[in-house]
Amino acid sequence: MVKYVERQIEIPEGVDIKVSDSTVTVKGPKGQLTRRLQYPGITINKEESHLVVNSRLNRKLQRAMVGTLSAHIGNMIAGVTNGFEYKMKVVYSHFPIQLKAGKDELVISNFLGERRARSAKIVGKTKINLGKDEVTISGMDKEEVGQTMANIEQATRVKGFDVRVFQDGIYLVEKR
Repeated sequence: MVKYVERQIEIPEGVDIKVSDSTVTVKGPKGQLTRRLQYPGITINKEESHLVVNSRLNRKLQRAMVGTLSAHIGNMIAGVTNGFEYKMKVVYSHFPIQLKAGKDELVISNFLGERRARSAKIVGKTKINLGKDEVTISGMDKEEVGQTMANIEQATRVKGFDVRVFQDGIYLVEKR
């Protein structure tokens, strides 16, 4: 029977990782991400060319958390090397939707002909590029980019109408 659980994460060239206590800092060509990753009984150690996430206990919860923490570190490495980019499509049938990107929010005007504008919060250092009928969300942190995309989708939810008829909104089309 296995006494411990271990996952190894390869560190690509051009990426520098520092582990101190429970804080993991990843530096790469696009920038730096820092995150506190802590769980009882799980340790994160840096070896020569890879990072090791392991647990002394072989229980279901510890196995799951070792996988979760290693996935978070993998997402941090992918973010500082390539970044994350989500493309969204603006869909409307009667009233053209108008978008304006501010510093920390996206203002959605004329949605379903409403007089009052709706807004969606832009989380962290996420960048938004507006096209004619397309919104591109990009950034290093996968959680910030995903939360910004979710905020935009939630801001354009159709309430009080039949969604089979009124299919207006801003929807996710592609993830990179």
